[in-house]
Amino acid sequence: MTILVFGKTGQVAAELQKHRDVVALARSDADLGAPDACAAAIRALTPRAVINAAAYTAVDRAEDEEDIAHRVNAEAPAAMARACADLDIPFVHISTDYVFAGTGMKASAPDDVAAPRNAYGRTKLLGENAVRAAGGRHAVLRTSWVFSVHGSNFVKTILRLSQARDVLQVVDDQIGGPTPASAIAEACLAIAERLAADSAMSGTYHFSGAPDVSWYEFASEILSRTAGAAVLRPIPTHARPTAATRPQNSRLDCTGTEAVFGLARPDWRSALDGVVDELERVG
Repeated sequence: MTILVFGKTGQVAAELQKHRDVVALARSDADLGAPDACAAAIRALTPRAVINAAAYTAVDRAEDEEDIAHRVNAEAPAAMARACADLDIPFVHISTDYVFAGTGMKASAPDDVAAPRNAYGRTKLLGENAVRAAGGRHAVLRTSWVFSVHGSNFVKTILRLSQARDVLQVVDDQIGGPTPASAIAEACLAIAERLAADSAMSGTYHFSGAPDVSWYEFASEILSRTAGAAVLRPIPTHARPTAATRPQNSRLDCTGTEAVFGLARPDWRSALDGVVDELERVG
């Protein structure tokens, strides 16, 4: 039996497709803007597990398109989760640190109060709540700062800009854990298998890379692996205003994920080596 993945071109979905028993659906196969179509796809395929790796992730644009973000991030996962509950199959739903206010210095635990500060975070939280309410075998897996050779992400942006500019200004007062998409994919598969065996493992979990760093420190690590000569300059968040408020503290407490599933936080520096090497090879 197959594992059904929603999202085909996203970073985590691309990594999941490296596994031969994964079937990934593109928008043409199941449009997340039409939640009933997502549920119908699950019922038609009857997979052994479902992983939702798709989302509306245009954080700033979501401030003007919250209705669209709501359909994709809240209504679609709700329909998927209900279908999975009806079929009694595991549903792993990827979520985000943006459900928290992102203040203070403490790493957010799964049961901490959620208080999103932008439309993206609000719609993702509503999706989480709907997944839990469906009552099936489920895991809401929150992560942060995803990077890979696929799609759009911070690593690719820094490498591109370093070729075009002599100086890069990077925010240094937002802290989080960069997370390799490959590690998230492996975590999703492992969690789905465990949920299939034991529904009592259902719940909300955190999974992010270690160690926690600022965007500026992350950028420094990226450029240290290249021959580029761009100079980095740290700036505060207020020097780069955005339509959507960003959390300044994206630290996630992942101890529960390791205790329940044996999944330790991945060292993003090791994964970064391979990602930068591959991106430089393909030009």
